[in-house]
Amino acid sequence: MRAALAPGVRLLRALPRDSRYQGLTLVLTFLCYTSYHLSRKPISIVKSQLHPNCSALGPNPHNDSNSSTWCSWAPFDGDNYKELFGALDNAFLVAYAIGMFISGIFGERLPLRYYLSGGMVLSGLFTALFGLGYFWDIHVLWYFIVVQVCNGLVQTTGWPSVVACVGNWFGKGKRGLIMGIWNSHTSVGNILGSLIAGVWVSSAWGLSFIVPGIIIAAVGIICFFFLVEYPEDVGCSPPLHHMASDEEDAGGVTTNEKDPEAVTSNEGPLSISGQSSTDHSDSPTEPAEEPEAISFLGALRIPGVVEFSLCLLFAKLVSYTFLYWLPLYIVNVAHFGAKEAGDLSTLFDVGGILGGIFAGLISDYTGGRATTCCVMLVVAAPMLFLYNRVGQNGIGTSIAMLIVCGALVNGPYALITTAVSADLGTHESLKGNAKALSTVTAIIDGTGSIGAALGPLLAGLISPTGWNNVFYMLIAADVLACLLLARVVVKEVRGWCGYMARKRGFKEF
Repeated sequence: MRAALAPGVRLLRALPRDSRYQGLTLVLTFLCYTSYHLSRKPISIVKSQLHPNCSALGPNPHNDSNSSTWCSWAPFDGDNYKELFGALDNAFLVAYAIGMFISGIFGERLPLRYYLSGGMVLSGLFTALFGLGYFWDIHVLWYFIVVQVCNGLVQTTGWPSVVACVGNWFGKGKRGLIMGIWNSHTSVGNILGSLIAGVWVSSAWGLSFIVPGIIIAAVGIICFFFLVEYPEDVGCSPPLHHMASDEEDAGGVTTNEKDPEAVTSNEGPLSISGQSSTDHSDSPTEPAEEPEAISFLGALRIPGVVEFSLCLLFAKLVSYTFLYWLPLYIVNVAHFGAKEAGDLSTLFDVGGILGGIFAGLISDYTGGRATTCCVMLVVAAPMLFLYNRVGQNGIGTSIAMLIVCGALVNGPYALITTAVSADLGTHESLKGNAKALSTVTAIIDGTGSIGAALGPLLAGLISPTGWNNVFYMLIAADVLACLLLARVVVKEVRGWCGYMARKRGFKEF
């Protein structure tokens, strides 16, 4: 007797062809960037093991060494270990920031599938090389610095590629919510990276890097075999990014107030080229004319790119300071062990998942990307102050404050790097040319990465004077991020006021 068709298969057959490929693209790109962040997280977990509290481990078995640092890993066994940790962070982050501006240009001109999968395999190699320093008994700083620089450069292949792929498949109608959920890969990767690194951090910290390196390389190979860059490659309908009735908001990001469903790839009556969606055959089709990739200066002239880029600089400064220094802060202030601190720090990323989804949902409903970011940044500043003051008073308070701070800090960061980047990369001024997606994404995230490099560096320099000063620096950066969006927020508010006035006028008429 033959069994009935499996329920999951029946569900897949019931879904439209476009929806199946959209789902595949979302899942693959989610896994890709999850593995990118998974491979970045181990350094923050391992820091506390490179320079632990040796006096708590018993007597010194080596009579010829300093008793207070006998268990530390040279060259991080000196009093300047925080500065060396800051140098490690910045070797990666500065290389990442510089490489990101170039990466988007390559991403527009090379096949995204090759570019992304090749970068992931190389990222896995350099991540594993850092961990092999443990097994090869390497104690020279330059080795770890060089590996971090190389890893930072190759990891720039990730973000422009995955955002471009998702932007190619999805129109603007539900982009904030979809990308808010999808962007949880950042926090999921941080959580998994913390948990995986925590397994070996106290026994053989080299494996805390080698295992994530193997994972990202394996996912890169999967991406090579299954990723579809454009809907046209498999005979699907390209999404509609704009309609004629779209109204332009402050930063140049358009909002469709009339029919948000009209911008979805499956239901839209017309494709970008103006052809009916029913004209697409099941076989892959080639566009009549390949659009020309946008220049770097051309991308900067898109309304809103500069404002959101500078805002992200300070927002990412705060986020990456938490990413690289939160476990060490918890060890020093709350006096937890390295593994416990790593596990507790994942709650900040849990909050980041919730914040990204909330920001995307609200910005879709209101059409105000900048206003959503600004409100969350305004609330984040006092919450950071409270976390530093009362966040370590008890485990319950610490858990609640970490989740709330993670949501408020990472919500705007997630919204700008996903939905806002995709909106600007398909801006109506480009006249349907989606070849700007990678370049715009790289400009915005590259500028943000400058802040990501500055944050851990400043934390390393300021933390010897006290953790209070580190938090004052983070609060100041948060306020600056908010102020940089002020002009865009004012225009969004004026747009809403004008829309409401027209709406009242129609009712009176």
